[in-house]
Amino acid sequence: MNLDLTGKNAIVCGSSQGIGKAIALELAVLGANVTLFSRDKVKLMSVLNELDKTRSQNHDILIADFFNPEEVITAITGRIREGRTYHILVNNTGGPPPGAIIDADAEDFIRGFTAHLINNQQIVQQLVPGMKKEGYGRIINIISTSVKVPIPGLGVSNTIRGAVASWAKTLSNELAPYGITVNNILPGFTDTSRLDSLFEKKAKESGITKEEFSEKAKKEIPAGRLANPAETAYAAAFLASPSAGYITGVSLPVDGGKISSL
Repeated sequence: MNLDLTGKNAIVCGSSQGIGKAIALELAVLGANVTLFSRDKVKLMSVLNELDKTRSQNHDILIADFFNPEEVITAITGRIREGRTYHILVNNTGGPPPGAIIDADAEDFIRGFTAHLINNQQIVQQLVPGMKKEGYGRIINIISTSVKVPIPGLGVSNTIRGAVASWAKTLSNELAPYGITVNNILPGFTDTSRLDSLFEKKAKESGITKEEFSEKAKKEIPAGRLANPAETAYAAAFLASPSAGYITGVSLPVDGGKISSL
């Protein structure tokens, strides 16, 4: 199996922490040159210092606020003008705040679509010409199991994630003839700061401790535990590899079996 990413350039959005950071680290281990992309320069520099440089790799950072699409596109186009071609794109952005969909207002949806769908589209439009020229492209979207089963209390997020999945499936059909794949990863309950905050909120609403709520959640997972971010990163790294060239347009759950449908 060919998992070697030596000579490949990857950009990983939301890579200052959590799943994004884990993916960046794994791609670097496989030999890719990784551009970390987030709004927090301090955290990005910390991750940059952790990246594997044993193969004389060239890692760097980009900084932009994903709620400001002008900042995002300016950062990306600037890097393209410098002559950088990217073979791998990981779209990964923190989800919208929790809450019932009936309580969401128009601005909540606009912010969510901007941070996820609009930025994904803009970045892809800038990177795909280079992927076509290289004859190699891997676009991987980190979404959520809510694509298949909506998660209670995440009304706006459920809506946005579903839109991104449909966008990705459409895009996969358009780009397949060029050797570019487009796939989604659907993480289940993963041990990240976002999940910790969500569990804390849900625990207060239920009148129990966060620890009790966490144990209750684990019982709903056949694997009986939360995922480590690295486990999602392994899936992303495979989809980014040469060996995954005939896999496109899929939504892959990494959820310990929690989704009950096929």
